[in-house]
Amino acid sequence: MKTGTALRGRLSAWVTAMVSPDRYAHFVLAVPEGERRRLAAGWFALGLVALVGAGLLSILLVLSRTPYLQNLFPLADFFHVALVVHVDLSVLVWFVAFAGVLWTLNSTSRFIELAQLALVLCLIGTGLMLAAPFLGRGGPIMSNYVPVLEDPLFLSGLVVFGGGFALLTLRSLLAPVPVGLPLDGGGALRFGLNTAAVSAAIALIALAWSYQAIPASYVGKPYYELLFWGSGHVIQFTWTLFMLVAWFWLGSLCGALIPLSPRVTVLLFAVGLVSVFVVPIIYLVWEVTSVEHMKMHVWLMRFGGGLAILPLGLAVLIGLLRAAPADAHVRPLRASLIASMVLFSVGGAFGFLIQGSDVRIPAHYHGCIVGVTLAMMGLGYALLPHFGFTAPRTGLATVQPYIYGAGQLLHIVGLVWSGGYGVQRKVAGSEQILRTPQEIAGMGLMGIGGLVAIVGGLLFLVVVYRAWKRA
Repeated sequence: MKTGTALRGRLSAWVTAMVSPDRYAHFVLAVPEGERRRLAAGWFALGLVALVGAGLLSILLVLSRTPYLQNLFPLADFFHVALVVHVDLSVLVWFVAFAGVLWTLNSTSRFIELAQLALVLCLIGTGLMLAAPFLGRGGPIMSNYVPVLEDPLFLSGLVVFGGGFALLTLRSLLAPVPVGLPLDGGGALRFGLNTAAVSAAIALIALAWSYQAIPASYVGKPYYELLFWGSGHVIQFTWTLFMLVAWFWLGSLCGALIPLSPRVTVLLFAVGLVSVFVVPIIYLVWEVTSVEHMKMHVWLMRFGGGLAILPLGLAVLIGLLRAAPADAHVRPLRASLIASMVLFSVGGAFGFLIQGSDVRIPAHYHGCIVGVTLAMMGLGYALLPHFGFTAPRTGLATVQPYIYGAGQLLHIVGLVWSGGYGVQRKVAGSEQILRTPQEIAGMGLMGIGGLVAIVGGLLFLVVVYRAWKRA
């Protein structure tokens, strides 16, 4: 009896020590000097190039789907080509570029040549993909996660870019900075970035596994859908882990008192990674071409990611509510953090409304993707002085995340509204067949929100450009 009481007492003391408000950690990652910092700045520049291209293409996409305006712009034939490149730039290239930033900051100087080669390959691959719509002749294939142009130039660029990402992932696994003991907030963030590298490696293994398992009879969209289905679902864990690291980092920079110790934070990051180890079982039990294989990946992403997101996100939210009013120089960081948390939460909730193949699907992933993007933008603001820029001016940099976030919120609400009336995804112009006032109103709200979001995205580039010009 006494032994049980003593054990409960020790367990209670251990839990209290880990979550005690007296042990608030500072979750900030140190920025290294020298070549690693310059390399991280190079990855950041690649991300900016991707955002510029994606932003210009998004203008065409929104106009081609907005009621009444769609008839003024004969873009329906170009819609799918623009959509392919827009998605690949705004999701694949931008996210991989920021992975390069974070993993480079979380690395030693070992194998630095491997990291430099990875950046060069990703730059070349991005250039080829950008050139393909104008120089190639391949038709668009709207496969999920990685849409493609079935053209040798585009596919070559995609393969080269994928090779760069594989080298980047390999180097992040070979040369991480030790987490360190005793564990502090920076060590917890390093552990989170290491878990993201592991999930990225499993996503690449899933891609290779699908490639060798797909029968030769599959061509066109069925082939690319199966090729990217498994890896596309798994890589979402990587992007989500990056976002969680960014939430903690931004929260600490803007004064949030996050009520988690580094040990609990590491434990929750590990829980967020556990789900990806189910992926080999899915491949071993169900054939890549089976419906069950595809459903298991959907369930894994839908339910597995929430194991860590909910408690970690709640901790950051509590920390923000406890924080003092933000100083002027950190207001852009707090604005980015708040907008990111709202968009990701709403997008995740919309995922449970999906039924069939309508525009509720892009509403879900636009909310989540933009949530991740806003977190990365906020970290970009924090890192600008380290990359040789000046700190962003607080006025425009504070307003920008709210404009971008509000626009995207209207955009996805309009999509959910229209999806409830059966408006299909991946169509534009007259192909949308908007019959009722409700459908027109929903897509009109989508168009207005999309245009506002474009303004917010362009403002980010303006803020960064001004910071570069002043420097």
